[in-house]
Parts: sequence; structure tokens; C-alpha cells
Amino acid sequence: MKPITLAIAQLDFTVGAIKRNTDTILHTLGAHDNADIVVFPELAITGYPPEDLLFRADFEALVERALTRIAAAAEHQVVVVGHPQRVGNELFNSVSVLHRGQCLARYHKQRLPQYGVFDEQRYFIPGHAPCVFEWQGHRIGVLICEDLWHPEPLAKTMTAGVDWVISVNASPFEVDKHQQRLHVLQQRIAESGCPIVYVNNCGGQDELVFDGHSLVLDSDAETVVELPHCQPCCVEVRFDATGIRPVMSDFQAQALPELPQQLEQLRLEQVRQALVLSIRDYVRKNGFKGVTLGLSGGIDSALTLALAAEALGADAVHAVMMPFRYTSKMSLEDAEQQAKTLGVRYDVIAIEPIYNSFMEQLAPQLEGTTADTTEENLQARSRGVLLMALSNKTHSLVLTTGNKSELAVGYCTLYGDMCGGFAPIKDLPKMMVFALSRYLNTVHPHDVIPSRVIERPPSAELAPGQTDQDSLPEYDVLDKIIHLYVEQDWSPTAIVDAGFDRADVLRVVRLIDINEYKRRQGAVGPKITSRNFAKDRRYPITNHFRYELERELMTEAKHEED
Repeated sequence: MKPITLAIAQLDFTVGAIKRNTDTILHTLGAHDNADIVVFPELAITGYPPEDLLFRADFEALVERALTRIAAAAEHQVVVVGHPQRVGNELFNSVSVLHRGQCLARYHKQRLPQYGVFDEQRYFIPGHAPCVFEWQGHRIGVLICEDLWHPEPLAKTMTAGVDWVISVNASPFEVDKHQQRLHVLQQRIAESGCPIVYVNNCGGQDELVFDGHSLVLDSDAETVVELPHCQPCCVEVRFDATGIRPVMSDFQAQALPELPQQLEQLRLEQVRQALVLSIRDYVRKNGFKGVTLGLSGGIDSALTLALAAEALGADAVHAVMMPFRYTSKMSLEDAEQQAKTLGVRYDVIAIEPIYNSFMEQLAPQLEGTTADTTEENLQARSRGVLLMALSNKTHSLVLTTGNKSELAVGYCTLYGDMCGGFAPIKDLPKMMVFALSRYLNTVHPHDVIPSRVIERPPSAELAPGQTDQDSLPEYDVLDKIIHLYVEQDWSPTAIVDAGFDRADVLRVVRLIDINEYKRRQGAVGPKITSRNFAKDRRYPITNHFRYELERELMTEAKHEED
């Protein structure tokens, strides 16, 4: 076999931007004209996931035109690129191997994921045949993403005789996903003895964040090359008689930390990079000039502000403090301090006159009633009106600042603090919000989040002396219950049997179930955990199964009492 140079194009492709994606591919070919093979991610031409755009005939026509352009431009290299491909009435998730205007080989994805955020069986049918192409004496197999998570596609490819395998991927980020991928690759290599080049997409797409982190593993399942996390780049790898090595030593594999504290820091750093990438791409790809958010002096808005400033730069961020009679002096001071530290635009707009005007107009209808959450929610809705007005006038995107724990139990106000177009921390449990906030202060030369904001008891400040724990379990307990019920599908009875208080479980589970209608109206935000409140978890709004769960839990309690 002759030595061969492979360029791994871990790039950021936009769904539907077929011409721009194709231009990016052609530019990459020109920048790496010394490479023998250039590999792009799954469905790179269309971006992933194209969803119902795949039903359009005009969309298909543009994909075919793009393939023709790429094949013609592949004068000196072989291009391995993902795209949808229609054959008769059947649509496949495919990869083409292109050179000098010709398609040397084409592969159709065999395993189509239909779980979590994936919905590929709605669009594609599975392929069945392996794909192997030969170049400069190397026999190279091709697989697509989910194929590697099952032993059969690689085993079928091995029977065709290969020296190494390329897998093109659009694998979204979640905490510890890199370790899962690495384990799967090692398992496949242990079964086959075949080196694998794993090329992943990198960029934000609505609720998904593709983190890159592409890998090359040798026949001993040792990581030889590891591309950066959440950073689009193109890196060359050399295959020759001595083995596999990166052309640039900067991208050699880094060992995973072994100490728990170091591993937790790595997790937080990966979450930070994923959130920053998701904010930047959502704002940029959707044509907004910047972002606006309500800065309350609390930890959720403080973390959102810090991430937004890092993603977009201070000039593109507008923070607005909207105090009311219950807003503490500490909140006012901390919000102003953080805005000054980050250098963002900062304004203070009191909502009391707006609130009073609403209450005056509602007085006849509310006469004879006592104050309750109606008046509290009216504060949040007054703030929402202001933020949306500023958004309209400045063409900026309103960022909502709610976390996963709040959204789970409905501690958020429709048309109030839920107003906005993107929710950066909507999949972060509250305890992770605290941990990430502390972590950000360790990686910056100065505190980007005031220490008091992290240390003080969380409060919406909608009533005198109010704290979140007035009506909820402590957040470490709440987050564990949410994790077991939402992400692990445990029954309430099983959660109680695991040692949690029955009253806490009953209340939290009930709140999660009855607030599906709120979450369905909330802004999109990046998936971070193994199961988010969006495509991952598709529960009906009208859902009386909760009554069955409550009945079971109460029956168990009665049996214990008897």
C-alpha cells in the first residue's frame, strides 16, 4: 500500500443551505489539495437533520446539482460526502465517493435510528449492502453513524475485505457522549481488528449541538487522533507502513482524566463549549443581530448572560434589569456588577408603573379576590412585554433563562419569563447550573458571575422573602427525582422505594405531568442531558396516565400503613 493522506473535515453545516454547504466543501478541497481523500460528515450537503425538507422535489434537485459540482471539483482528491439519495421511489441516507466527475462508490445507511431525537425511519429506508472502495492500494469501507452502534454492518463490511473503515456521523452532544462513542468504537475494533476513522459533524442546529470530537483509532483500538470538542476544523491524517499518525501533532489523542474532580471539570468544560456553540450558531444562522435578556440578579440569568457574552461578544448582548418592589438591593447591585464586568449594554426599566396600570384595568374583574400567583405572574408578564418590544425594535433575539428543573415542574410563567426565541440552559438541571457557574469563574481571570449570585438562596423575588424551596424539595433532591422520572422512566413507586420521600415524589411527578402544555409552548434550547423536554420526550399534553400513577402510589402507601 502507498502512503495516503486523509483530511477529516469536522465542519459546521447549516440545514437547508445546500449552496453554502457545497461552497464550504469546495473551499475545503482547495485548502487541502495535498490530501488524497477528504471526508465530510453525514448529510453534509443538506445539513442534519433536514427533516421534512426531504419531502420536497426542489430540495432533491438542489442536492443532485451539488453532487455534480463536488464530483467535478474533486480533480486531485477523492471526496467522501454524506447526502440524501433517491433511487426510484426510495430515499436513502447515503454517502458518495466522488472523483473527477464520477461516483466511484455509494453506500446507503443500514441502521436508521428511531429513538430520542432521531426520526430517520420517517424519511429513509435502510440499505443492506456493504461498501468498499479501493484507492492507492488501500481497501476502505464506509459506514454511517448508527451503523457503528451495531455489530452487523461492520461485520458485513469486513467480509468484503477492508484495511480500514471511514464512518461519517452527525452525532449530537450530551454529557459523557464522547466516552460512549469511544467505547462503541473500541468494541467494534475488538470484534474486527479494523482501524476506524470517525468523522463527526460540528455545529448548532436548533435543539441539537454537534460537538465534533472526531477520532481515529488504530487496529489495537488505541486513539491516535482526536479532534477538538465543539470546534470546526479540518485535520490531516497519514496512513503508511508505520501506521496512522496526525500530520499535525496538536491533534494527537488526549487521555481521559482519571480523578473524579478532573472528570467533572472536563464534563463542565464540554457543556460550556456546547452551550456557547449552540448560542452562536442559533443567532448567526437565523439572522439575528444580537440578543436581549432579562438580568434579574439570580443565577440562571447570570449564567445565561455569561454564556451569551462569550458566544457573541459583549457588543451583541443587551441585559435589562426590570425591578419591582420585591427586588432586593443585592439583586440590583449584582446585576449591575456583572453587566459592567462583561462589558455588555445594560439598562434598568422599572415595571411597577406597568404592573399598576394592568392592575388598575383589571380591578373590576379582580374585585373581591385575594392576591395569589395571578399577581406574581403579572410581574413576569410585564417583563416579557418589555423584552419582546426591545427585541422587535432592535432585531435581537430574546434569550429565556429558565433551567430544566424549573421547566420540569412548571415554575415558569407563560408569556412572562418564558417569552423568547432561544433557551440556552433549558436542559441544565439546577445543580448543574450552580456547578457550571462556579466553573466559569475558575476559567476566567475574573468572576464573570458575582459570587453572591451563586451563594444566595434562589428566589424569583415575586413576593416578600420568597425562595424556591418554599414549595419545592431541595434542588439536589428535586433534580434526582426529575432525572429518575424523566430521563430513566422510573415509576413513582420505584423512586419512593429508592429512598425518596413519598410526598415529594407525588408532588414532583404531578407537577411534571401537568405542565407538559407549558413546555410545549417554550423556546427551543440545546440538548445537554440524555433526555430533554423536546424531541427526546414526546408526551401527550392531554394525558390521564398521571392519575394511574398517583393511584398506584397512594395504594402502596395505604398498604404500608395497614
